[in-house]
Amino acid sequence: MSELSSSFLKKFKNNFIGLSSLFFIILVVITAIFAYVIAPDSSKNSNQMHLSIHSKSPGFNTLMLIQKSNPSKNQSKLDRLFFGNKYPDIEIPISTYRIQGNKIFFKEFNSKKNIEEFLMISSGNPPLVIKKKFLLGTDKFGRDFLSRIIIGSRISLSIGFVAVSISLILGIFFGSIAGYYGGRIDSIIMWIINVTWSVPTLLLVIAITLGLGKGFWQVFVAVGLTMWVEVARVVRGEVINIKQQQFISAANVLGYTDFRIIYRHIVPNITSPIIVITAANFAAAILIESGLSFLGIGAQPPMSSWGAIIKEHYNEIILGNAYLALIPGMCILLLVMSFMLIGNSLRDSLDVKS
Repeated sequence: MSELSSSFLKKFKNNFIGLSSLFFIILVVITAIFAYVIAPDSSKNSNQMHLSIHSKSPGFNTLMLIQKSNPSKNQSKLDRLFFGNKYPDIEIPISTYRIQGNKIFFKEFNSKKNIEEFLMISSGNPPLVIKKKFLLGTDKFGRDFLSRIIIGSRISLSIGFVAVSISLILGIFFGSIAGYYGGRIDSIIMWIINVTWSVPTLLLVIAITLGLGKGFWQVFVAVGLTMWVEVARVVRGEVINIKQQQFISAANVLGYTDFRIIYRHIVPNITSPIIVITAANFAAAILIESGLSFLGIGAQPPMSSWGAIIKEHYNEIILGNAYLALIPGMCILLLVMSFMLIGNSLRDSLDVKS
């Protein structure tokens, strides 16, 4: 076993494309975990709207008047790290300001009113004026676009992880049962697999999603319930081959239970194809979630999803701000391609014949 592991690691290390894909996936995973630390807008879902500065180009900067949030509203650091700041500071884009006495006078950005507004300056909670830069500009609602892209990575990775976990649990269970026992059990399970397989994946996901209701977790379950058939078919074929081996016959002679034989002796010997199909299913889950969000039945506003961002801004392609739709599209393309490439690399590295 150690010789096979060292051989696999040696082959994988020499695969530049596989390593590059792995490093990119790790980078996206780290970004997703610490999204609210990295994102300029750390509010929940990065949903700070400034309609006066909507659809600004990358590199745009402006003065921002900041009113500190109520300090009595407490939120733990751990909760803020993973779920964002539920009580963000109030931000007002301004063009000019002046301080006079205990008041700060300002003009809002792009305000058609030629009058100054003011805020009282209190010693306990004074307003602050900073110069804020939007590296990727703002979307049509005036939200920081870079922050929305960063937070959106969480949805894609989460859907991949949860959906693939569901598909693996169901696929390995039903595939191993069908392959090991055969006969009537195999026929029934294969009939279910074939019926599920015959329905277009996106159509089946839409049907399940509408049945469970729109929402974040409903999409996870819907995608997972449609992807298990691929895993089950692969596992079934591998189990049929493995159960003919002599060590399985020996296990039967020794009186081991079917459960122990399947999950202690057969499943560990078919991990290679499972790993490969898992990488492919990750990519498929990301694409399906993006498609559902684009159709409006995936992650619901104000949650940030790459598919939803494309839906919100696809008309900008012909209106001069094409990057608002192209950037999330490129993110989906790169992440899906990375999972597909790492799947191919794992297949080549795990092939004992090569």
